[in-house]
Amino acid sequence: MTTTVEEQLFMTEKEELISGSEAVAIACALADVDVITAYPIRPYDTVMQYVSQLKANGAFDCDFIVAESEHSQFEIVKHASSVGARTFCGSSGVGWFYAFEAIAVTAGLRLPVVAMVGNRALDDPGAFGVEHNDALAVRDLGWMLYWVATAQEALDMALMAWRIAEDPRAFLPMALSCDGSFLTHSQAIVNVPTQEQVNRFLPGYDRGKLQLHPDNPITVAPQVNEDWLMEIRRQSNEAMTRTPAVIKEVYEEFKQVFGRGDPSPFIEEYMMDDDPDIVLMGMGTLALPVRVAIRRMREQGKKVGFVRLKFFRPFATEEVQQALGGAKAVAVVDRDYSFGSPSFGGVLFNEVRAALYPLEKRPHVVNFIAGLGGREVRVRDVEEMVEITQKAIDTGKIEQECNWIGVRE
Repeated sequence: MTTTVEEQLFMTEKEELISGSEAVAIACALADVDVITAYPIRPYDTVMQYVSQLKANGAFDCDFIVAESEHSQFEIVKHASSVGARTFCGSSGVGWFYAFEAIAVTAGLRLPVVAMVGNRALDDPGAFGVEHNDALAVRDLGWMLYWVATAQEALDMALMAWRIAEDPRAFLPMALSCDGSFLTHSQAIVNVPTQEQVNRFLPGYDRGKLQLHPDNPITVAPQVNEDWLMEIRRQSNEAMTRTPAVIKEVYEEFKQVFGRGDPSPFIEEYMMDDDPDIVLMGMGTLALPVRVAIRRMREQGKKVGFVRLKFFRPFATEEVQQALGGAKAVAVVDRDYSFGSPSFGGVLFNEVRAALYPLEKRPHVVNFIAGLGGREVRVRDVEEMVEITQKAIDTGKIEQECNWIGVRE
């Protein structure tokens, strides 16, 4: 009995030196994705380059469609998902925005498309470096949003993404946000599982009675106006409220099958066991310089910890309250901006502050905008954030709620 190239490639568990983008492409092959669409925009385009390489080498069999625009590629996977195909798509920056109509409709129709956002700054002015505003723009539409920190996590969460999104209790799209360059292009050692492991963990996509098919005539995207729109929106909201339970179940099963994973699927805690006075909080690859800075400050006797938010939607309110509620002050680091928002702060800052508001004893919450456009967040930047936050503890008041760090005067 002969085996295919694809079967041979994933027959044994192995370690590979790959980027975050390559890790996601490998996950697509392992998940046996049916339809992948592509339109080049940096830094996301490295995913489709590796997918096309896998396909050309006979290691991945899928319908790989190069579209004429970002909008078209999301339209294609949207329709493919409605007829029961497992799908993958992605974009970056203004390319993500160009597809916005299709992206909004995908959530409204409860189609479990999995996408990757190679986070980059929005034009103009142009920059290929990371900012989170592109992915955050869909935070109120019904997409689940996850921020990835490592190439290993990119592969693992991609496999979980199809399992979560395609669960009938959810049937919602999910986007994996991967920081441009820092994650999309940087290589690291990644444990690539076997096809047998993935097959045990990830069943096929079954849309059931909601699948569009000539033998199952159903209405898709009807014009409902005021008669039914509120009811449909409430159904989508109820689906999103069910996703935390689905995520927990999937995460625990992933740990059993693959033997790795953090205690929580929603947050990662670093040096938090002794209830530190100051907790830094952020998303994505920010974790690396923050951890280095915290280790140095711990050596100096400063009680500082770090919480990385993984899922932005659904927002892990309870986990955030438990992790941050005992701190004297929280320093929220945003790789985004929300012009005109309360305190003229970042998106994550305002979400965290809202999550902590019901607590009887609330910590000070200070905001820092840093690392926009791919600028490095350095160890000394993190130390400056802690110094500013410590002043709020010492004086009992916050002099400036939102601070821009690492900006030339």
